[in-house]
Formats: sequence, C-alpha cells, structure tokens
Amino acid sequence: MKILLTGVTGYIAQRILPVLLDNGHEVVCCVRDSNRFNRKNYLNSNLTVIEADFLNEKSLQVIPKDIDVAYYLIHSMSTQTGDFESMEEICATNFKKSIEQTNAKQVIYLSGISNADELSKHLSSRKNVETILSDSTFALTTLKAGIILGSGSASFEIIRDIVEKLPFMITPRWLKTKCQPIAIRNVVEFAVGVIGRSETYNNSYDIGGPEILSYKEMLLRFAKIRGLKRRIVIVPVMTPRISSYWLYFVTATSYALAKNLVNSMKVDVTCKPNNLTALLGINLIDYDSSIKLAFDKIEQNQVLSSWKDAQTSTIFNEGFSKFIEVPVNGCFKDVRTIKVEDLNSALQKIWSIGGKRGWFYANWLWEIRGIMDQLFGGVGMRRGRKSDTEIVSGDALDFWRVLLADKQEKRLLLYAEMKLPGEAWLEFKIDKNNILTQTATFRPLGLLGRLYWYSVLPFHAFIFNGMINRIASKL
Repeated sequence: MKILLTGVTGYIAQRILPVLLDNGHEVVCCVRDSNRFNRKNYLNSNLTVIEADFLNEKSLQVIPKDIDVAYYLIHSMSTQTGDFESMEEICATNFKKSIEQTNAKQVIYLSGISNADELSKHLSSRKNVETILSDSTFALTTLKAGIILGSGSASFEIIRDIVEKLPFMITPRWLKTKCQPIAIRNVVEFAVGVIGRSETYNNSYDIGGPEILSYKEMLLRFAKIRGLKRRIVIVPVMTPRISSYWLYFVTATSYALAKNLVNSMKVDVTCKPNNLTALLGINLIDYDSSIKLAFDKIEQNQVLSSWKDAQTSTIFNEGFSKFIEVPVNGCFKDVRTIKVEDLNSALQKIWSIGGKRGWFYANWLWEIRGIMDQLFGGVGMRRGRKSDTEIVSGDALDFWRVLLADKQEKRLLLYAEMKLPGEAWLEFKIDKNNILTQTATFRPLGLLGRLYWYSVLPFHAFIFNGMINRIASKL
C-alpha cells in the first residue's frame, strides 16, 4: 500500500515509519522542513519525503493523489505560542480537505482517551479533531491512548525525572488519578495492525495496557524497578498553577506543556472495553516490563525517537535553512582555532558533546546558565540528548537545537533555544588540514543584547578556550 505519514519528526511517527517500511509499504513522509528529517537513516526506495505544513492549505498540494491510507499524527499541545486548540482545528480541517482529494480509503488517527464527563483542554481538542475527521468521504479509524511508555516518550521521561531526582516528594492530588499505561511497542502494533482492516473503519478504540494504575503507583513501581527508595506525600493544597511549576522545575517539560499535562492528569484515562486486542492478536505488555524494555533501549543507545526533539516553538516555522547560514553582519563572534592531534578522537568528542558527557570544560558554569534560563521560562539544560554517541539534524541538545550534523564535512552547527536578547549559534568545523574552528556567533537584539554579550564575555573567554583545548587533546 501507499501510505501518507504525518508528524514524521514526532515521537510516534518515528516508531511507526520503520515498521511500515519493513512490511513493504510505500511511505510518503510529510514534514514541514525536510532539513529536520534524517533521510540517511532510511536507505529505502519505498520512502518519499515531501514538505507540507497543515497550517498552510496551499502547501498541501504536493500530497500525492494515489495514496491508500493516511496517518494523522499531528498535535500542538506542547506549543509555547498561540492557541493549540485552534491550531489543531485548522490542521485537521486542512488535512481532511486534502485527503478527500486523494484515493485514500482509510485515515488512522491517534488520539487521547476521553471517557470522563469533564475533559481537559487537551483531550477536548483531541475529541474535536476526531469529530472533524469523522465527517468525511474516507473511513476513520481512531485509536485512543493515555500514558505511552517507551524510551524517549514524554510520560516515561517525566516519570524518570521525578523518581530519580526526588527521594521525598510532596505532590498534588492528581497523583491519585487512574490511568491505563500502554507500551510504545503495543501502540505501534495497534497503529500498523488496523491498516486496511475494514472491521475497524469508522470505529474508535481505546487502547491501553493490562493494568489500571494511579500516577502514585506508577512512580513507586518505577522506583522499585530502579532499586530506589522513594516516599510520596499527597497534599490537597497545590493549585494547578503550582502543580505546573512543580512539574516544570522537576522535569524536562516546558511550562506550556507542564500546564497542559497537569490539566489532563486530573482526568481519569482508563479504557472502555473493545475487541481490537483480540482482533489483531496483540499481547499487551505490563507496566514493569514496559519500563525494563525502555531502559534496555537506553542502555544500548538505541532510542529511535524522543519527545524532547519535537518542535515546541515557532522559531523554525520557516525551516532550518534560514538558520544554517550563520549571519555575519551585526554580529558578535568568538572564534578559536587549534590543530587537532587525533581527528577521530576530536570528531567523537564533538559528536558526544552535551547531555551526560557535558561540555568538556567548566560544566558547572553551563549548569548555572541552564538554571538561569529555566528561571526565565527557558528549556534549561534538562533535555540532555537522545543518544550518547549519535546526533542528527533536528535533535534537542541541552538548550541547543542541532541544525546540521555532517560527519563527512566534519561540521556540527547548533542554534540556541535558551532565553536570550538575540540569537546565538555554536559551530564546530574541522578542515582538511585538521584545524578545528570553534565559532560562537551572537546576533544581539537592541541595546539589551549588546549589554548581554559584553557581560558574558569574560566567561566566554574562560569556557570556550577550555572547551576547544579539551576537544583537540588526546585525553
């Protein structure tokens, strides 16, 4: 079959894509910016990449007419600007109109479980999208999931942050909320299994694991698996705002995402019974096994996708290409060069920078800068990196975004996503003579931007000099 896959740079689609290709399907990947999709990971002639923005109806004319099935895996809950409800409505409407002009017989939509009487804004928006897509010429198959557990998933990483950082927790009431977590492997099995199954056309299914647990039970069982002793005290006085800040400062979420998550976590998300598990012959994975499988992937550096890599701001709406050309005019630059003693060692260090390994010099200053950024509502240093050894365009890297990572060209280019009175780039490049050039570029915004640059200049001299020396050394 010829399948259209949307949300390709997102967590779920990156897990579904290799399975579709392995099953012999021809896949057309929809991305807003082709620079964010690492085509080299998929050396398959059945893969096509097209650029389409579902907020822009005109851009959707590139969608092929001969597709058989389409996945709708677009959501805007983590966006930090604008109204995500209206954005989701526009995207769904434009998607529906576009797919109706094709040969597609089925659309598969991954939504959220929405059985409670009162729904959060997020779940209400998801339900509204289902209503929009269901009124169409194609058949809609809706899969509704709650907590999804897997290496790199938002739920897994948030639970991990909370449990591993806090031996004693004073928590809000929503830790008593019931949910039915499901392993990412099962989600993919459901999403792929319903392709072309006429029994699932124009039907909606709740998908969940074999256990119903409270958030408190999930935290304590996670701690037990990791061999950690944790104590949790639930208090009734935490307002949604305080809960959101609590989640924001303890985990790697943005405040916008934390606020939406808190509102959703107050709602029970358990499944209504259905026959889909039996119909597709899926063996559901229990909670403990899901956690262990996730850590197996992390320890082997085999994390296929991470929710932290999702684009959460409008900075790159016009594409990465606008930022890959580092500006020259009106910019401050810190340029340092050094002869590399061991090329392979230097490249390995550059490709493993950030995350657990740190920034090779004065890591405590990087951490302080991350804390300052977080206090002003930025991402801070909490995101880390998806893999300890590999890095590709589009990856989140602490408070940077990877714009370009080309080992053949020996060039890594990062763009700052921290809160700044301007724009910042950090570039590492090794030439044919093994000369490493490390360039920090800052384009200031007004007087405040210039004052900022001069205020951090002494720290730059200390940090950047130490960093390039460590990268170039054999140690």
